[in-house]
Amino acid sequence: MKTENVILVDEQDREIGSMEKLEAHRKGLLHRAISVFVFDSKGRLLLQQRAAHKYHTPGLWTNTCCSHPAPGETAAAAATRRLQEEMGLAVPLTFAFTFLYRAAFDNGLVEHELDHVFVGYTDSNPALNPDEAAAFHWAGLQEIGEGIKSNPDRYTAWFKLIYERAFGSAASDNRSGD
Repeated sequence: MKTENVILVDEQDREIGSMEKLEAHRKGLLHRAISVFVFDSKGRLLLQQRAAHKYHTPGLWTNTCCSHPAPGETAAAAATRRLQEEMGLAVPLTFAFTFLYRAAFDNGLVEHELDHVFVGYTDSNPALNPDEAAAFHWAGLQEIGEGIKSNPDRYTAWFKLIYERAFGSAASDNRSGD
């Protein structure tokens, strides 16, 4: 398995160094991340189910793509690269917002990330990389909200936070794609 480094940052997103990805998660150090949300023309969001062998949150449902920029790589470039690597999609992406979160997992790892969120649109189905994703599902925002409410343990921590911030109130008013 190849070693991946993440970019350590402060709360203002200023780079303060780099560290091997798993070590950063063991120590719970703040680092830069990316999350991609791809929608289709019906307003449905492309969800991915994380592969069963992932070192944290295996088998959980999450946004279309999530990862980390490599040292020297911009968040936008990482989002485009990882969307292609994880989901086999080449989609123009637009920056949406950045947020900071921290989530501890049962296995002792901690996600402490300054997450850069990007949005794109396509009607193409993905070609999943089985090292990253086990399955995909197109879902309307109301369906996702109901799923999070009834089965919160089926979704990643960061996805639930982004969903609430970006779509929480709009989802109850928007019935498209359901």
